Amino acid sequence: MLRSIPPIAGREAELQALMRNNAPLWTGSSDLSLDRMRSAFACALHMHQPTIPAGVDGALISHLQYMFEHPGEGDNHNAEPFAQCYRRMADLIPQLIGEGCSPRIMLDYSGNLLWGVGQMGRDDITGALQHLACDPQMQRHVEWLGSFWSHAVAPSTPIPDLKLQISAWQHQFADLFGCEALARVRGFSPPEMHLPNHPDTLHAFISALKEHGYRWLLVQEHSVETLQGEPLSQQQKYQPNRLVARNSCGDSVEITALIKTQGSDTKLVGQMQPCYEAMGLQRQNLEGRITPPLVSQIADGENGGVMMNEFPEAFRQANRRIRDSGDGCVAVNGTEYLELLEASGEDGNGFPPIQAVQQQRLWNAVSRTPSPQSVQKAIDQLHSEGDGFHMNGASWTNDLSWVQGYDNVLEPMQQLSAHFHARWDDAVTEQPSTTEDAAYQACLLHLLLSETSCFRYWGQGVWTDYARTLVQKGEALLQQMPIAGTLQTSSFG
Repeated sequence: MLRSIPPIAGREAELQALMRNNAPLWTGSSDLSLDRMRSAFACALHMHQPTIPAGVDGALISHLQYMFEHPGEGDNHNAEPFAQCYRRMADLIPQLIGEGCSPRIMLDYSGNLLWGVGQMGRDDITGALQHLACDPQMQRHVEWLGSFWSHAVAPSTPIPDLKLQISAWQHQFADLFGCEALARVRGFSPPEMHLPNHPDTLHAFISALKEHGYRWLLVQEHSVETLQGEPLSQQQKYQPNRLVARNSCGDSVEITALIKTQGSDTKLVGQMQPCYEAMGLQRQNLEGRITPPLVSQIADGENGGVMMNEFPEAFRQANRRIRDSGDGCVAVNGTEYLELLEASGEDGNGFPPIQAVQQQRLWNAVSRTPSPQSVQKAIDQLHSEGDGFHMNGASWTNDLSWVQGYDNVLEPMQQLSAHFHARWDDAVTEQPSTTEDAAYQACLLHLLLSETSCFRYWGQGVWTDYARTLVQKGEALLQQMPIAGTLQTSSFG
């Protein structure tokens, strides 16, 4: 029987303990040698379908299911091609291995997509993904990246919910593929490549990632700057960096960052441009060590004709070409590359420090001793100058905003978050097993879903209506004020 609530909570302490394991994953099994690598490229595929209240009587269903049920609307005729995109790497990777290639791919699936294909009974998809996550041979070639469960965008997600989104995804992944597979997830892919640049949000985000066991983060090149406030140099984009986050109290935290280069994402990955870019690069100096540069790129794995139709053959051709050339350009995955560097003596402390964009302007405007008051005063001052300063973060595009024009979604969403934490935080602190309760999980589900970025992407209309419906249902569940343990999972839809 399918669960009406996905596995998004209840194992917090267990999974955090699991993710604290720092043992190397790739250096013992990788067939790559840093000394023989001239250059490298790492490609990731991002997959997502939102959960929407559009089933029978407003039931929560995957948008993929909605596409199948309404093929005449918009691009919904692509439902089955999308479904095939979600599973096809389980065919492409073994085929290339059989041809003597050594392919690599990183996979980023949202939690509600993983839940949704299960809701739909698409065992062909979940079976393919299980093969990619659990098969020992696949583990040399496929790296899974963590993300937020419901594809929330970090800068406009309430700070207390960042941990909930991260943890919910880990619960979903462990439930589907097991703890051993989850323990191999070391990198994080933020939805929309959206990196916060408000000091407190960024600090909380990076702290939450580290608390949940992540070692590195994929970031868009124009979302970061040097500590002098300058764009990254071309060479610096091809090497790991240290993303430093300093909050308004002066506390700092940092995490390794791999740089996703700018460009038309689906066309770049769909035509395997990162491979051909890497072919034209030579080894470069990294803090006194001569190392292979890394070209990192991510794209939606299903959207657009290039990804749906051209990518499979382009992926095969690129891997066959590097197999046949033997000139030292290789495919690699993010954690594998970092572990190879670590085995050579690079522990990460020598990576160049970077920060989120606009940080240098902000800190220049703050008094010598930062405080929440002085930081806010500086933000207000810089905003008033009207020259483009903002604290909305930066993502894969600057043409769209997940904040402007969406007060009718953001304000109710933030209120739901405040009400959720007022209702549940003390109970969870006093009794951590509260997160196992069906009532808690039903409220959490609606909170997470209300924060889905899709509801603030397509403009006002049905998508913003979905968000408000989810908020209203979440508020209604909270107002029931159930006693923990008295409601059954089947009570919620």
